[in-house]
Amino acid sequence: MLVDSHCHLDFPDLAADEADVIARAERADVGLLMTISTRVRRNALLQAIAARRANVVFSVGTHPHHAAEEVDIQLADIVGLSAHPKCVGIGEAGLDYHYDRSPRDVQERVFRTNIGAARETGLPLVIHARDADADMIRILTDEMGQGAFKAVLHCFTSGEGLARAGIELGFFISFSGVLTFKRSEELRRIAAIVPPERLLVETDAPYLAPEPHRGKRNEPAHVVETARMLAATRQISLEDVARLTTANFLRLFGKAAGAVPAASSRASSPAGA
Repeated sequence: MLVDSHCHLDFPDLAADEADVIARAERADVGLLMTISTRVRRNALLQAIAARRANVVFSVGTHPHHAAEEVDIQLADIVGLSAHPKCVGIGEAGLDYHYDRSPRDVQERVFRTNIGAARETGLPLVIHARDADADMIRILTDEMGQGAFKAVLHCFTSGEGLARAGIELGFFISFSGVLTFKRSEELRRIAAIVPPERLLVETDAPYLAPEPHRGKRNEPAHVVETARMLAATRQISLEDVARLTTANFLRLFGKAAGAVPAASSRASSPAGA
């Protein structure tokens, strides 16, 4: 079994086709999906999806693109919503200097609020980092000094420096379909050196479809292609990647095992079994 550790089932491209998207994932032996929050104020939509789908869990938090919209969201608001039995993580939150859709100081403020929520709840933080490596390392190091928290650097496309800093801080690193792109040699080199117990895979669907689906809408079933490339990169089998990344997900997002008990029993099953 594989886990899609990061997708956006509430986004229109997937929401309009939800039942078929989930069915295709299940046929591909993607047995657990985590749909990720981008805005705290849309939390009810994620709760509704998780209520309809036994194999879906979700997070709560504010994406840096929407930081300016949710600068008034308090730590207590996030903590309160995270008490839902199928809410297993905080975020995605972080810094995005590529698009700069929110002022950078606001991004940092909202990011630190989400870190505080992760620290208070014990739930893992899902980190978005794009073109902001130096500030990301600075903030994460400072915040870890204020109290430990768990996290994953999602859809990792940053440099080796951030990867090593994340590993040093005890974080997990998740790879998306970008790993399969022809020009991603450096990313594959980084994926080869991440400790095996810190690896996750994801789609970030509906974005970043892997080869051979590149240019089309992405969906959770396609996480198999990323897992296949990760297997080739690390010179292990697809079945080993499935076992490893599923076990890693359930270790990091421990609340998910209780929310979807069947996931724990299938974590050791090879992909396609």
